[in-house]
Amino acid sequence: MDEGKLREWVERLREAREVRRRFANWEFIKSQPPKLRVALEYFVETGDFRTAAALAGMGADEFVDFARFEAGIPLVY
Repeated sequence: MDEGKLREWVERLREAREVRRRFANWEFIKSQPPKLRVALEYFVETGDFRTAAALAGMGADEFVDFARFEAGIPLVY
């Protein structure tokens, strides 16, 4: 991968993280039990819903629905 494409990829990841941070319901996230709070924060920072679901002890689909509809975290690609 050339340097220009790598920089573009890094910038897209940064922008996606900023969107997740901006729209997340931080009051709700902070009110969750530690295991779920850490999983939601991890998802906001990385966008990795599979690992976040494992951290939360939930299935991937269940976690994504919870993150989107309860915590307000958008799916950003």
